[in-house]
Amino acid sequence: MKRPRYFRPAWEMPEIYLYRAPVDFRKQANGLALLVEQELGHNPFSGALYAFTNRQRNKIKCLMWEDNGFVLYYKALAEERFKWPGPSDDLMALNGEQINWLLDGYDITLLKGHKTLRYDHVG
Repeated sequence: MKRPRYFRPAWEMPEIYLYRAPVDFRKQANGLALLVEQELGHNPFSGALYAFTNRQRNKIKCLMWEDNGFVLYYKALAEERFKWPGPSDDLMALNGEQINWLLDGYDITLLKGHKTLRYDHVG
């Protein structure tokens, strides 16, 4: 049975961006906020969530401004790697479901789950 996830980005989050190039994970909240502001030209205080990975793709940091300070979510895998899209100058926009797929280890480059099936009858 899968355990509930309490400390995760919400599915309803309106803006989530995946930074595709690896980042030096010595950077903390202020360093990542500077990257968002200076490299991406975004306002790090907008409330959007930005996801980053390291070179080995075994760690994720998510940065978000919440009311009066930065929230920094950090996950380090014990053995595996995250399925991270290749480096690109483009940010990848995600929704709440997709960022959670990524955190669960799914390949988000597919950007879709299983198709929804609808039937009218069995036979």
